[in-house]
Amino acid sequence: MSAQERGALRPIRLVFELSREENPRLFDELSQFRQGRKRVNRLRLLAYDGLLAQHGVFAMASLQTPDTVKVPKEPDVQQAAAVTNGLFQPAIPE
Repeated sequence: MSAQERGALRPIRLVFELSREENPRLFDELSQFRQGRKRVNRLRLLAYDGLLAQHGVFAMASLQTPDTVKVPKEPDVQQAAAVTNGLFQPAIPE
């Protein structure tokens, strides 16, 4: 197993600060929840929905304009979906 493959299998741990000035809508959404699992799960859900929207899963034909960018589907979409769905696994114990 190469170093790149080993790195791909490790969980990703994120620690960051978010101020209201950076992204008021996201800050207000996440501040509705106390620190902990519910807030983390909400952030995961928002990230996952954003990823789906970015790849056009939520795009409706009636909303497309001539400027709409169509993202070509890659053959390894299933593999990418498995990695993305890993976000919804239980949190890493601290």
